[in-house]
Amino acid sequence: MAFVLAPGQAHELPHAAALLDSLPGIPKWVVADRGYALRQQVWDRGARPAIPCKRNEAPVACPDWIYNNRNQVERLWARLKEWRAVATRYEKTARSVMGVLCLKAACDWIRH
Repeated sequence: MAFVLAPGQAHELPHAAALLDSLPGIPKWVVADRGYALRQQVWDRGARPAIPCKRNEAPVACPDWIYNNRNQVERLWARLKEWRAVATRYEKTARSVMGVLCLKAACDWIRH
């Protein structure tokens, strides 16, 4: 598991390539929200994207059974944001925010 801290006013898409590169090996599937236009980056890395198309795009094959597992990530973020320090980014520096985030993620991993 890896995290990249982006500025609050910036989009996360530029950080997606670095996160994909940090994965051990080549994943079979990469699941992302339909707002992320990174299908080609996923194909270039040898994985299959499970990213549904936007409403104004042509349909793309995206297996429902793969995309439905995305809710595990959403539930993880919900559990991480139960800590006030994570939800409000109460910490002042990026280093301390990442420390709190990693600590809560480790606690969650041990608990589940």
